[in-house]
Amino acid sequence: MFTGIDRVDWAALRHAHGSAEDVPGLLRGLASEEPGTRHGALDGLYDAVHGEGRVYDATLACVPFLLALAADERVPERGGLVELLVSIGTATTGAGAAVGAGGEVFARLTGDPDPEVRRAAAGALVRFLDEPARVLGLLRRRLAVEREDRLVISLVECLGEFARRCSGGSGEAVELLAGLSAAPYRPGSRLAALGQLAAHAPGRLPADLVPTVLGLLEERAGDRARHARVPADGAAYSLADRLRRLAPSDEEGARLLRTLHTALDDRLTDRIALLHGQLTGPVPADRYSALPLCAALFREWRGDHRATVALIGEGLRGTVDGERDRWCDTAVSVLESLFALAAPAADGLHARVVARPDLWVRRWPPEAPALGAPLRALARAGDPRAVPVLARLAEEPVPPRDLGSVVVHLGARAAPLAPALRRALAATPPGAPERALPLVAAVGVLRDGEAVPSLLRLLKDVPEYQEGEHALAVVDALWSIEGDAGAVLPVLLREAARGDSRCRARAARGLGRLGGAARAALPVLRAMAAPGRPGPERTAAACAVARVTREVEPGDAALLRAAWAGHPHTRVDIAACLAALGPGAAPLRDLAAAELAAPRRHTARPDGHGSHDIPRDEELLRLCREVVSGSA
Repeated sequence: MFTGIDRVDWAALRHAHGSAEDVPGLLRGLASEEPGTRHGALDGLYDAVHGEGRVYDATLACVPFLLALAADERVPERGGLVELLVSIGTATTGAGAAVGAGGEVFARLTGDPDPEVRRAAAGALVRFLDEPARVLGLLRRRLAVEREDRLVISLVECLGEFARRCSGGSGEAVELLAGLSAAPYRPGSRLAALGQLAAHAPGRLPADLVPTVLGLLEERAGDRARHARVPADGAAYSLADRLRRLAPSDEEGARLLRTLHTALDDRLTDRIALLHGQLTGPVPADRYSALPLCAALFREWRGDHRATVALIGEGLRGTVDGERDRWCDTAVSVLESLFALAAPAADGLHARVVARPDLWVRRWPPEAPALGAPLRALARAGDPRAVPVLARLAEEPVPPRDLGSVVVHLGARAAPLAPALRRALAATPPGAPERALPLVAAVGVLRDGEAVPSLLRLLKDVPEYQEGEHALAVVDALWSIEGDAGAVLPVLLREAARGDSRCRARAARGLGRLGGAARAALPVLRAMAAPGRPGPERTAAACAVARVTREVEPGDAALLRAAWAGHPHTRVDIAACLAALGPGAAPLRDLAAAELAAPRRHTARPDGHGSHDIPRDEELLRLCREVVSGSA
């Protein structure tokens, strides 16, 4: 196993913690007769030569010895070694070539007596043996003899990976998957096969997909109850083992459902029906796994999510025990990210707030307290039932530090909070802008004229507010309250001419909101929109010019169209500009119409996942509707 290990100059090689001179000891530890030593060596290797998924020169030097250890039946942890090799080999092209040298080892290990070795080896085989026909043949033979459901599921997932990698043999793989998706295979294997068919051959899915999947979930739950295994005390030594035992109670089921939902992609009708079935079904683990899948759906796809949100809200009502409490915490976390879209769940959130006053505030001394998740989610949803509780908290000696930030979502409904917010703003000490800025935004939203003296004090007397983001936040609030261009125009012009590009862009947006009252700023804004300036700054300035002049100038129309297509994060600002122009938005109104027709959120990432900024996308849709209707 260790032939040549002493000929390697390990001290000259590097890993995550510096010199790799400790690696030979770790490799030898993997062959120890003492289980604790073996598990410690495996954990140490993961940390040193593959920490955070990275590959070092010491990592590549380890590969031949790891392959030799994996091939030796005297080493008990060979399954973990093969998993480590797969992780290394998929990290970089060079590492893939090194691990690929062990293709024959992996082929032999698919028939190993140890089921964990067989499971890991099948995944390695698909990725590193460059003989498609042989790989498919080996997978087929293992499927014919494996009886343990989790191993069959692993083989099904390997077939899906094979279909993805090998177009020439994907037809045969699909036929195998189609067979595996039907009786007499066990429900877990069938669910796995349906997920792979959805990814690689959606036309082969059954017409009654949702009822089929829900039935398989219930059948699988019965199987799990009948075959539940309790691990022996002290059986886990390694960190990897301990993490597996701390994983959710049905991580395999959650993974199968995640695979299926991801593969269904834009088949939203099926996905939503399946989620509703999970949320209302009899299996607690499936109800729990529905929540992150709902969150992923909300983040990536637009549409009418009211029924799904309402079902989550229903789950927050009623008696809550320990396991349900965990579900409720996760459900609240999902709803918290929806802001106004959580309104259909407001009754459930309110019930949670009433039932658990201990969750109104989170306290982590020495930090200032913060609002608890249920109350914050209720306030973000714009529900006025949050206001009395917020008012009580506002009167505490140290109110929650994020109290002001939720007021912007309650709008005028938060008017009873104005006196407390005003007092908190007046009491904000110099040099603490992070505490004052949410309060500044809140009094601006409430248009609280009595807060103006405190705002002016911040702007004139406190150095931190005399420039940049802080000054611009105060100016925004003053404009919302008083609408006096003379009071804010000098600050906006000053910030548009200095500071970093981000501050200049924000100043331009502020000038745009002044409309015709900012006509004196047109030379500055046109200079900011000229070629050579940073993209976001040019876009903000072009929007401001349009709002001041009430028309989109020809050169700026091309700039804004390019920014809309190439920099989606600018779309909200552009749409706000177009909505303010009314009929003057005609040259670019097609952008808004096309946005309204797009089913995927503009915040969705290229990898198919959404960001957490759902409110920004909803604001874009609202503005686009105004632009198209011409009602602004």
